[in-house]
Amino acid sequence: MTAPASNLPWSEQYRIVAKDYVALKSAADMLEETKSAVLAKRMAALGDMPVSRAEMAVKGSDEWSDYIKTMVDAREQAELKRVHLEYIRMKFMEWQSANATQRAEMRLTS
Repeated sequence: MTAPASNLPWSEQYRIVAKDYVALKSAADMLEETKSAVLAKRMAALGDMPVSRAEMAVKGSDEWSDYIKTMVDAREQAELKRVHLEYIRMKFMEWQSANATQRAEMRLTS
């Protein structure tokens, strides 16, 4: 079996993708963790209004929809990067297994 297609060792490919994954996951986590604070700030900005009405106004706004979409998109990007990491891990295992099989076959034929 051949080496990695990118000419970088599997470990380096993994490191690069893992670094990207951590950054994407961090961004997605930040959006999710600050969701309540963002909601509270937007509700407070509406002034003296019952909490239930302020919450309904904020959650019904295009701004809030955009925030939620951004949060979901960030999570999707992080998950895609996590899957890419898993793909690299699986490709390395396939490569390692094929090399082991090739070595074993060479021992049998020599």
